[in-house]
Amino acid sequence: MFGDLWPLVRDLAAGAGAPAEYVAVSIIAVAASLIGAKRSVQPFATAPQWREPCVLWIAPVGDPSSNKSPAIDAATGPLKGMEKELAEQFKAGLIGWQTTAERSKAEKAAWLADVKTATKEGVATPSMPDAAVEPDEPQRPRLTVQDGTPEAVMEILSGNPNGILHLRDELAGWLMSFERYSPGGREFWLEAFGGRHFTVDRKSLKAPLFIEFNGVTVLGGIQPEKLSQCLLKSADDGLVARFLWAWPDPIRYQRPTGVADVALLERVYRRLLGLQPARDEEGKASAVVLMLNDAAGAIFEEWIRDNDAVIREAAGLYKGFLGKLRGMVLRLALVVELIGWAASDRREPACISAETLTAVLGFIDDYAKPSAVRVFGDAALPLSERNAAALARHILKTKTQRINLRDVRRESGIATLKIAADVEAATEALVEAGWLRGVGERAGDTAGKPRKDYLVNPMVHDGLA
Repeated sequence: MFGDLWPLVRDLAAGAGAPAEYVAVSIIAVAASLIGAKRSVQPFATAPQWREPCVLWIAPVGDPSSNKSPAIDAATGPLKGMEKELAEQFKAGLIGWQTTAERSKAEKAAWLADVKTATKEGVATPSMPDAAVEPDEPQRPRLTVQDGTPEAVMEILSGNPNGILHLRDELAGWLMSFERYSPGGREFWLEAFGGRHFTVDRKSLKAPLFIEFNGVTVLGGIQPEKLSQCLLKSADDGLVARFLWAWPDPIRYQRPTGVADVALLERVYRRLLGLQPARDEEGKASAVVLMLNDAAGAIFEEWIRDNDAVIREAAGLYKGFLGKLRGMVLRLALVVELIGWAASDRREPACISAETLTAVLGFIDDYAKPSAVRVFGDAALPLSERNAAALARHILKTKTQRINLRDVRRESGIATLKIAADVEAATEALVEAGWLRGVGERAGDTAGKPRKDYLVNPMVHDGLA
């Protein structure tokens, strides 16, 4: 999907000591937020009602030691300077608003004096001049928000018609906060995936709040042990199915051999930010619509039929994820097409090519679907079984022939196996599965508790267990 930009992705990941997937999906999220309301995608000319906005929700999954945060920082780093630059431009423009606001106050004071005089003299009340109407205070342009309540995000969106990136270091905090501040928080975020017009009516507001593009791209990491708590303790309303999950295997750290070209990444981001929307006769902004070209349309139609067949055989959260993939494929293809353009000297594309769509479908089928299976499968398991699976992977990876429970707690590096009771529960599950057999030897020649050693079934490493 990244084409000539893939070496940059690898260099950024190497500098962060993280799998390349974390950086790649984070770049996709940033790009989607910068494109925002300015572009949308429609699969077929004969389906004008089916348009997808440029909004993506992306969740890198991994243990605390997997370097998710440094990878996200590497992908989002250029946004800090870009947002600071926008803030400086806003500050300069604010002087003009303050001048107009003071003039309107003076005009209103003069008009009120005229009204008072007219009342005394019994003559017609003069109309308030247009110059007496105080202008709305402009909002500072924002590219990101990190910990906003729904009310705060709504207000930010009303002044940022291109949408915004909701960036969370720990996604679990966001997922568990929906009803913390006010009812309806979860419903608002579901709406924010759709990028539609949104009107907010509150008693606390002097007037309704109009959001032209209620589109929030979400990017945040989450730890595997928090998946169950976040995914299963709420109704299946399709929220978790909207996420693109990335759960790569840990990598062995290697010192980087070069320095990533961060300037290239910023150049790509600036071109995406500089995209202009379409304008109607009244000057109102709207999205430029990109469609699949004929070849891409045929490929997409065939893929939909294949994916529908998989949906019929699926169940639970994974079934919901598969059902959302049609829209996700289109949104992802739009972002990938425009990332490729932003990294080149080509003219802006007028459609989405078959090459781009094929790359995206390959990623969806070969990576996104297996990642989702792993996420929803692990989230559905009891803690003891998730720990047993983690211990089993450790045994296979290290080719261990014999384990000691105390050594597992101290040396395995499995974050959820630090308490003796948890280790014993996981071990018991593997005993029942035929992976382990207790040895029961004592330490030394003295009486006392037997060592908690277990032999690994040889067939495990022979691939027969």
